[in-house]
Amino acid sequence: MSPIDQTPLSAVNGVRADAASPDAHAERLTGDGRPIERAAVAPEGATLAEGGPRFLNREVQWLEFNERVLAQAMDERLPLLERVRFLAIFSSNLDEFFMKRVGGLRRQVASGVQILSYEGDSPKAILDAIRQRVLPMIDKQARCYRKQILPALEGAGIQLIAYKDATEKERRELDRWFQQQVFPILTPLAVDKGHRFPFISNLSVSLGVMLRRPGDAEQLFARVKVPEAVNQWYRLEGTSRFVLLRDVIENNLAELFPGMEILSVLPFRVTRNADVEGDDEDAADLLDQIRNQLRERRFARVVRLQIGRKPPRELLDFLCEELEIGPDDIYESKGLFNYGTLNEIADLDLPEHHFAPWTPVIPPRLAARDRDIFSAIREGDILLHHPYESFDASVERFIEEAASDPSVICIKQALYRTSGDSPFVHELIRAAEKGKQVAVLVELRARFDEERNIEWARRLEDAGVHVAYGVVGLKTHTKIAMVVRREGRTLRTYAHIGTGNYHSRTARLYDDFGLLTCDPVICEDVIDLFNFMTGRSMHQGYRKLLVAPHSMKRQFLRLIEREIEHQRSGVGGRIIAKMNQLQDREVIEALYRASGEGVVIDLIVRGFCTLRPCVRGMSDNIRVISVIGRFLEHSRIFWFRNGKDDPLEGDFYIGSADWMYRNLHTRVEAAAPVEPRALRTKLMETLLVCLTDQRQAWDMHPDGSYVRREPPAGMPLDAPEAVGTHQRLMDLTREAMRAEQNRRNAELAVTGDDGP
Repeated sequence: MSPIDQTPLSAVNGVRADAASPDAHAERLTGDGRPIERAAVAPEGATLAEGGPRFLNREVQWLEFNERVLAQAMDERLPLLERVRFLAIFSSNLDEFFMKRVGGLRRQVASGVQILSYEGDSPKAILDAIRQRVLPMIDKQARCYRKQILPALEGAGIQLIAYKDATEKERRELDRWFQQQVFPILTPLAVDKGHRFPFISNLSVSLGVMLRRPGDAEQLFARVKVPEAVNQWYRLEGTSRFVLLRDVIENNLAELFPGMEILSVLPFRVTRNADVEGDDEDAADLLDQIRNQLRERRFARVVRLQIGRKPPRELLDFLCEELEIGPDDIYESKGLFNYGTLNEIADLDLPEHHFAPWTPVIPPRLAARDRDIFSAIREGDILLHHPYESFDASVERFIEEAASDPSVICIKQALYRTSGDSPFVHELIRAAEKGKQVAVLVELRARFDEERNIEWARRLEDAGVHVAYGVVGLKTHTKIAMVVRREGRTLRTYAHIGTGNYHSRTARLYDDFGLLTCDPVICEDVIDLFNFMTGRSMHQGYRKLLVAPHSMKRQFLRLIEREIEHQRSGVGGRIIAKMNQLQDREVIEALYRASGEGVVIDLIVRGFCTLRPCVRGMSDNIRVISVIGRFLEHSRIFWFRNGKDDPLEGDFYIGSADWMYRNLHTRVEAAAPVEPRALRTKLMETLLVCLTDQRQAWDMHPDGSYVRREPPAGMPLDAPEAVGTHQRLMDLTREAMRAEQNRRNAELAVTGDDGP
């Protein structure tokens, strides 16, 4: 085993904070052979060639991340329908990548841009590298679907069949369904002298059909769009056999073109550029600008054409000419075009083929509904960990009670992404209708959620809510809310600062932290930040919050430099950071300097990472892992030891920002310190669970490749390290609840109090 694969971190044996003594728990985390003192060692021979790139390519590293997602679909240890869902996630991720990243690069090439990336590559070279990586990836996806998923589904009694493989009786059923439910909503569009080539919408699946009239030499093109309002898989009556809608339509084309000769058919799918953001510095009205961008995106350049294998030449040439694309924009698929349709299969009600359901627990201090949430917060800060702990019983409740509480006079919230039927918007409207002062920052430029956010902004304004659309030149990404409450003769401010969106659905799927606090200094910082976002205040002097773009990057760099100073002084430097992506060049160079001085650094980066770890003479002491699994790792946690003997006395922050240039320079972000010892224990525990994971964790190598960890020989399959991060954290959460219940029962036994 190479040194990079070694993980000499001991297992985490404690339980979640609030369930046991934090000090006792800290001793378990940092006792003899303590994991906090891991020694990172570069792999044998991993050196940086003279003049070699110090940074990995962002786009290629993103594709590495998506390959790790695809690996979940291939992992036979996972429930079958969860593997099917990962196959769909891989596909939707790739769609977004082409719309955002490939679209932007195509635009640069078309504009003649030759600016080199950090790695020294031109936009054209990056596009070439992307294609070289994507082609084998989609082949691997198709093989996974054909060779693993389809046979496994059949073994479970679920058959995804082609129209041609249906029985005669089943074909009659399919044809009848087509006539009754599909045919009326189809609109074949022909191209001739009187009809222009039709608009092909983004991510739509179509059938290109070459036709001619009997006895006529002239060929005609027609396009049939596969409707999105109909289920994409038809379930044959009384069976678990499914047929793809596109396949049914293709085998009934004669019904759409009676009397015509069908010469050839080409199923295809189009992806358009979504990187059409404008410069809002010169925009007179941001709302109008966003609406214009949405219209522009709808008709943006095609950046990918997906087709089946062995396409009819004349049809393909015609499409390429009309869509104005070249050979490098074409991707042939041996399987489905849109694996996202498999979500319909993944949603089948077959519990034995899904993850065991998880019900988030209510944090003990919020469990009593006979007292308000503000009383609980006044007892001390509350650290929430979703989806292990309930989002609706904590964050949603915070805003819900604020809307109802007659003592609350003001509510402010920043909304970046929220759910389609957002309880937050409903409660904010209700609060305004009760006469409370309500101010909401709605970020209109949240990619792919613009239309929804425009609608929410309109509804909020109609209810009398003060709505701001963001800061000119910046995207508001921070996740903060505040409530001002009259208590006696004084006003007290309460705040929530989170790592994830105010989105009830994703809160059940994403790993995120949130802090509920009434710390007066933090709350004053939150007030100042809202004044900046809504009133363009130029306040810079935040005392506890790290705020981007004002000072967050400078303060993170200072914290890294401080670890270097501790290392030089002999005290020792240590950093653990967890985030979604890592790309900012200055931060990476600071980490390289720290590594060179001997500071030991662990980075938990779910997505792409352009830092090169474990390179001798550059990043010997940096290890990077990625955790992929049931929940999407979305939380950002930053820990700096700060020379303390007790790691829990170091500095802990949680926030909305990754260490990326965009987050630190062009977005409004906030990170809050976590100060109570019990809460720090909870954060450290989470970090160490990730670092000791021998099932869901992947080790990053200096060349940017990743290797999935496997439990070492002899390790029991139910060992804490072998069950994976997400199962381990669910187990710890259950243990915490049991311990809390036992503690309460013991108190009742002593006092004889049966409670209310």
